[in-house]
Formats: sequence, structure tokens, C-alpha cells
Amino acid sequence: MLGAFKTRLTHWVRLVQTERMFSNSPSAERSIPGEYKKAVADLFPIDFTLKPTLAAAEYYAKCLEVDADFTRLIESAADLEAFFPHFKKNFSLLVAKTWVEQADEIRKETLQLRLPGFYAKIEREDYRGALADFSVILEELAYLFFGDQSKKDDFTEYAFRIDAQMGLFWWYSSRLSHIPLDEDPRLLRALLILGICYLSAF
Repeated sequence: MLGAFKTRLTHWVRLVQTERMFSNSPSAERSIPGEYKKAVADLFPIDFTLKPTLAAAEYYAKCLEVDADFTRLIESAADLEAFFPHFKKNFSLLVAKTWVEQADEIRKETLQLRLPGFYAKIEREDYRGALADFSVILEELAYLFFGDQSKKDDFTEYAFRIDAQMGLFWWYSSRLSHIPLDEDPRLLRALLILGICYLSAF
């Protein structure tokens, strides 16, 4: 029985590593509320010759109403170190308490198994590796929350319709995998902290 579980687990790990659930339809940008268009355009510019900036990340945090924590954690490594156990506890509980259909239990268990490695990368300041993990983790979290809807091209539009601020977070999540991992480590760290702040207040 344990062997069968490991086989299923391996299958889901491979699925998580290869399946890209987030994709935005051509009309997705039209669904972004006007007050958030600048935040989206500055942090995730369509023109690939433009680079996101720390100021853009800070403005995005303001739109998500987590700018106080974001600014504090960006400016103080000691504050981030003190805050991180709170995030780990909250996020682990969020995943653990998410109700899923029986058929998706293995997917949830696989996600839970990914979390310690993700946390370890942040703790050793491997922001490139952590951001790559975070992108996949958030895709899986979206699936646990929204099921097959998270795989559809109009998912971010759907999220904006439910709640504009929540839609802004899932837009952020959908764009993480497009961020070049050779970016300035300070920016990668800021992008991680942005998501950490939001999820800690979720």
C-alpha cells in the first residue's frame, strides 16, 4: 500500500512540476480595475525591455493593503526573521485546513510536502529557488481553492470578479513564473515578501 502511495505521489510531483495552470486570456488585462492598472503595468510590464523595480513592488503592496508590513520587512532583515515563523505557521495551516474533494487529497499532500523545502530556501536566502517554488506552490493553492477554474484562461478575470483585491493577488501569482530568475536578488526578495505579507493576512 505504501508503494502505491509513493507511486501516486511521484505522479503528482511530476504533474506539479510540469503543469502550468495560470494563463491569462487576451481580455484578462481589460478586467483589471482602473485603480490597479498602474500597479500591474509597473510590476509586470508588457514591454520586456522594461524592468520591475522595488518601488513598483512597494506600490503593489499598497494596493494589496500590506504596505506597512512589506516596507518593514524589506528594510529590516531582523524583522523578516522574526516575522517568518508567523508566516510559516499561518500558511501551513491555510493549506492544511483547505477542504478538497477526496480525489484531490494526494494533490494537497504533495503541496504540503513542498512547503518545508520552500521555507528552507527562504531561510538560507536562496531567493531564486524560493521564488521558483513559490510560483508552483501558488498555482497548486489556486487549484485547491478553485478547482479546474484555476486552469482556465479566464481565471484571473474570474478572481477579479469575485473580489478586486484578491484578483490583484492572483494576478501577481500568475506572473511570478514569468519573472527572470537572473533579476536583482533584492527584487526577487521583494516579490517573495509581497506574497508572504498578503498570505500572512489572508
